Parts: sequence; C-alpha cells; structure tokens
Amino acid sequence: MNTTQMIQTGYDYSETQQLIADSAKSFAKQYIEPFVKEWDETQEFPVELMKLAGEHGFLGILVPHEFGGSEMGYHEYIAIVEEISKIDPSIGLSIAAHNSLCTNHILTFGSESQKRRWIPKLASGEFIGAWGLTEHNTGSDAGAMSTTAVKDGDHWILNGTKNFITHGKSGDVAVVIARTGEKGVSSNATAFVVERGTPGFSAGKKENKLGMRASETAEMVFDQCVVSDENRLGEVGDGFKQSLAILDGGRISIAALSLGIAKGAFEAALKYSKEREQFGKPISSFQGISFKLAEMATEIEAATLLTHHAAEKKNRGERITLEGAMCKLYASEAAVKTANEAIQIFGGYGYIKDFPVEKFYRDSKLCTIGEGTSEIQKLVIARNILK
Repeated sequence: MNTTQMIQTGYDYSETQQLIADSAKSFAKQYIEPFVKEWDETQEFPVELMKLAGEHGFLGILVPHEFGGSEMGYHEYIAIVEEISKIDPSIGLSIAAHNSLCTNHILTFGSESQKRRWIPKLASGEFIGAWGLTEHNTGSDAGAMSTTAVKDGDHWILNGTKNFITHGKSGDVAVVIARTGEKGVSSNATAFVVERGTPGFSAGKKENKLGMRASETAEMVFDQCVVSDENRLGEVGDGFKQSLAILDGGRISIAALSLGIAKGAFEAALKYSKEREQFGKPISSFQGISFKLAEMATEIEAATLLTHHAAEKKNRGERITLEGAMCKLYASEAAVKTANEAIQIFGGYGYIKDFPVEKFYRDSKLCTIGEGTSEIQKLVIARNILK
C-alpha cells in the first residue's frame, strides 16, 4: 500500500459519498484551478463562482430538501470542503463559512417563516451569507462586544462594527450578534438577520491578508441600522449561546479545510520527492525526506480520524464541544506543519509561486486562528476533561 492510499484509510466513504467527493474534486479542477493564482494575486472574491457552487448543491449541503438544500450529513460536508480546499483553500473557506455559519445559524435557530424566507436563497446561491460575531477589540472575548441593538417598538436599532467577517462586503444576508444587555452580564447578546441594502448597514475596510486571499474578509458597519423584530433569531439574550453551538459545528468546517490543505501539500511534496533527484537518486530515498513524509502522513491520518469522529457524533445530534475543539486543534496545527515540511522538501522551489506549496503554507495559518484560536481550543478541551 503506498503512502497516498494509506492516508485515505481514516474514514471509508460509501459509494455515494465517494461520488460526492469526486463531484467536488471535478468542480474544483474545472472552475477553480485555472484561476487560483489570479485570484490570489488580485485578492478577487469570485462571486460568480459562489453562485455556480450553489447550482451544484455546495451552498446548501446540510439544508433539508424542503428548503432547497442537498440534505447531506457532515461526512459529505467534510468531503466537499476538503476536495475544494486541496485546489484552493480560499474557496473552501468561503463555502465552509457560508454553510456552517450563516446558513446553519438560521437553519438551527430560525422560525419556520424565517427559514422559508432566507434558507432557499442561501442554499441556491442566490444569496451569499455572512456571519458577524468578531469585533476589533473582542476576538476570543466575544461576550464583551461593543455592537449594540436597542429595542424601539417593533424594531431594533443596531450600532457598531464587526471585523474579520467572511463576505463582509459581498454577502447578501448576514447573521449579526449584537449586545442587548450590559457588558459582562450573562445572556447579553441577541442574533439578528440583516439583509444587504438595509439602511444603516454598509461594508467597511476589506482586509489585505497573508493568505486565503480570494476569500473576502471585511468589516460590517451598522450606523442607526433599523431591523424588524421579525429578523430576530430566537429569544432575546440567546445570541452568544447560539453562537457557541454554531461554532461547535463550525470547527468541523475548519478541520475539513485544514485536511484539504494538509493533503494538498502532502500530495504535492510526495510527488515532487519521487521526481526530484540529487546524488543520482530520488530525494524520497533519503531518510531525512522519507521520515518527513512518514510524519506528515501519520498526522493527516490522525486528523482525519478525529474530524470524522466529530462528524459522526454531530450527525447523531450529540453535543460535540469537546470533539469539535479536538479535531479543529489537531487538524489546523497539522496543516501548518505539513505545509511547512512540504516547502522544506521542495527546497528553494517551495518558496516560489510557480509551485503550490507556498500558497498552502500561507493559507494554513488562518486555520489555527479562525473560529477560535488553538489556545482557545485547548481551553475548551481542558474545561471539558477537567469538569
């Protein structure tokens, strides 16, 4: 059994699941791969590609058929995000954020009428979704957010700025978490759905990033933004509790994204090591290189097992706070290490843009930061095993 086969043994896809993975791979090869360098250089967010992804069923992966979705589970979701991320993690990130954050928040906590109002458009790609929790001074400490929502009759008035928001500029609809109580008080935040074009809702600064450059990251600004109470998701004060639940599942997304990066970097390094010759033989025959490949393959295998274990529990409707944190922590750190080692195997060629591993390296680091840093994941894990 060769190494490439070995790293695929962590979770055995059914025939249908393999067809879904192959479909995502084919989509990425045809519609994404020819433009990866261009989008990375220009930081262009390909809105039309996202619409096309919707037509292929990739923007409503977890959405039931009755709301226009693909009605798949988390194993299929991992397969799709992973295959797309092998080609371009930026697009994998955008698809993951759209599915697991915005769409899933409305699907999980919205009323029947709210679901019917927004989910079909999100699932089809007519709408691109954004999710606003993070602020300039409140990353890990989201409970201290400054964005507020004040009740005014049948409406709420939102004021504040969210930053580091995927699709913060191009998103058609956003789930926004705003403070409806005092700072430091429990149950002090509430979730709202805000559509683009709502007076007082605008896009702010678009970030110039190290990696994931084709996935748009921007501010969302609210200035006396009036939102109907009909746009409130769940009960007043439940916003942060809802967000934690959404982030549990979202961490499977980042783990899947990390797997795509790690496997993409590994496969490129493995191929190169067999082709590149030094001292009359392939560099893969040298122990220094073969041991790197062995460690990379082992960590990818472990990350795959952790991620699909979390997915299996999620599919059963079980709580996955611990498993989500574990798979996200391990897979994201493995992605960074694998991409780093891939560059080392490529040598000088790994440092230039003619080869894919330098982009995997730049893209990988976000996985240890987004949807909870590695340090926060360790905190979550420690709290769960010590309670």
